[in-house]
Amino acid sequence: MLKRLMALFGKASAKPTSPTLDPDGIPKHIAIIMDGNGRWAKSRGLPRMAGHHSGMKTVKRITMAADRLGVKYLTLYAFSTENWKRPKAEVEFLMKLPQEFLSIELKDLMENNVQVRMMGYKGDLPDYTLRAVEEAIVQTANNTGLVLNFALNYGSRKEMIEAVRTIGQAVQDGKLSPDDIDESMMEANLLSAGVPDPDLLIRTSGELRLSNFMLWQLAYSEMWFTDVYWPEFTEEHFFEAVREYQRRGRRYGGL
Repeated sequence: MLKRLMALFGKASAKPTSPTLDPDGIPKHIAIIMDGNGRWAKSRGLPRMAGHHSGMKTVKRITMAADRLGVKYLTLYAFSTENWKRPKAEVEFLMKLPQEFLSIELKDLMENNVQVRMMGYKGDLPDYTLRAVEEAIVQTANNTGLVLNFALNYGSRKEMIEAVRTIGQAVQDGKLSPDDIDESMMEANLLSAGVPDPDLLIRTSGELRLSNFMLWQLAYSEMWFTDVYWPEFTEEHFFEAVREYQRRGRRYGGL
């Protein structure tokens, strides 16, 4: 069964090679579940925090690779609403990473015309995390290149429940008829409003699940999984995922 799943979703080969990509077939929006930092560190006898720190460097590498390819949106699953269950020390470390990453990389992001956005719930974030992210959002707001969208304190089920509540309140207040509710209205009330659905989802570390990530938006996305841990994920792996995406036919339920 596992082998069938690998064939279906497109597991990475052990030795990726640089692909020749069709410039007209580049995914407009790529979403990535960045997984395996802790296991990468453990395999090297290092603390989990070392894996998270190394994974931060991969964020920069893949952001620049996506920008060079002409990807318009790159959404990275940075911290889920479920990740608060992790040990306090690890959560505190993860909350400091956006501040460190943006303090180091914001200048390069500006020079490369990258626009930073956040998709998630701000209320639970520490002030220092939120300040760093919001400062980057403000400074890059006028950039017109790649949109680097951090899914931070994000959970798809919560997102959909909140959207349904908003729509339901509008119905209760008499501002909306139940017959008016359609997909476009639901999408307008999601945290991703205004952003096209991902064309391609990448997940690292060998796990074959969505982990409460963009469940509505990924309905027709192509999915590509690799055993490679996120800190080891290279531009070559990224290009391989895009090449596999270009091999597939997207029919959206049609023929």
